[in-house]
Amino acid sequence: MLYSLFKYLDRTYDLPGSGMFQYISFRAAMAIILALLMVIFFGLPIIRMLQRHQIGEEIRDLGLEGQLAKRGTPTMGGIIILVAILVPMLLFGRLDNVYIQLMLVSTIWLGCIGFLDDYIKVFRHHKDGLKGRFKIVGQVGLGIIVGTVMWCSDDVVVREKAATPVETVYIDEQGYEVESVARRVVVSSNPEKTTKTTIPFVKNNELDYGWLTGGNETLAWILYVLVAIFIVTAVSNGANLTDGLDGLLTGVSIPIVAVLGVLAYLSGHIVYADYLNIMYIPDSGELVVFAAAMAGALIGFMWFNSFPAQIFMGDTGSLAIGGIIAVFALCIRKELLLPVMCGVFLAESVSVMLQVGYFKYTKRKYGEGRRLLLMSPLHHHFQKKGTFETKIVVRFIIISLLLAAISLVTLKIR
Repeated sequence: MLYSLFKYLDRTYDLPGSGMFQYISFRAAMAIILALLMVIFFGLPIIRMLQRHQIGEEIRDLGLEGQLAKRGTPTMGGIIILVAILVPMLLFGRLDNVYIQLMLVSTIWLGCIGFLDDYIKVFRHHKDGLKGRFKIVGQVGLGIIVGTVMWCSDDVVVREKAATPVETVYIDEQGYEVESVARRVVVSSNPEKTTKTTIPFVKNNELDYGWLTGGNETLAWILYVLVAIFIVTAVSNGANLTDGLDGLLTGVSIPIVAVLGVLAYLSGHIVYADYLNIMYIPDSGELVVFAAAMAGALIGFMWFNSFPAQIFMGDTGSLAIGGIIAVFALCIRKELLLPVMCGVFLAESVSVMLQVGYFKYTKRKYGEGRRLLLMSPLHHHFQKKGTFETKIVVRFIIISLLLAAISLVTLKIR
């Protein structure tokens, strides 16, 4: 909104300072500041309002230390996060950008699914909330939307990079040649609709889904839509499982969002994309503004969500955070990097699958179910072992920071 307004003022009236809004870096800085301030200043009044209306978390006794003390803590705080993302984006984002449109739709879509789940838990007093199959349908629906837009939109393209040698000749005042400098100018070719994506740790690291379908373009895009469905569902549910301790999901997600922002900036800049030998994706740099707004919202939410939490994000926040990360990675074609970047989400999901699978297997074989872990997801296993909650959270955040650094290192290790 403000981008278009100040662009008009700059061109029509040459208003001093209005040109700053054309820079992604300036708008990203404004987005992170506004998101952070919105959460900090409006968070406490919202918490008090939720407390007055007794919108608190229903806590089941799982035998975990300090668990019952959290009973009645306000939930549905994910609304704060989502609003703190959407408002800066509406103000500072380019709303005509297809990637920003996808991110806004994803944020609202999964936020609504999570809100419905929390509403059923809190107001209808059904502890299981929205039935799992309806969550899956919503996540699959978003995956279809994202995959189809990436398939059909003419704005979603990749441009091949080419270097053109240019020689600059410098002439002195007498008209004699003083110096001749040869340099390399990077230019782009025509836009290309493609199903290519990036493979981490591999030189010439591009995989074309069309190769898996024998070159059939239609089948390649159908495969891409299926991949989008799987990724959105898996990452969204992984984030949901991770949200079990004060500040855990928030703290783990911040490094992931920061890395995605860096990757978006590099992918949207033809010179950096050429230097790092990665795909040049026009207009994807605008996603940096979204990443900044989300990072600001998450950092601000940590103010209230760190131990002891004054508010929980609920499924309103956790489902949306995971889905946003998944869609973001799909937009910049780094979805195959998600197992590294979101390693904590992956570990939490795998711990649940192993626990449930092993329990069912041993029940069939021995007549009684046995467990691999003391409790799943993984963070509860460490709680059962006696590790204090804040130590678990800090260690998981450190692991997330390490995985984020490894994800960035993949740009050079190939």
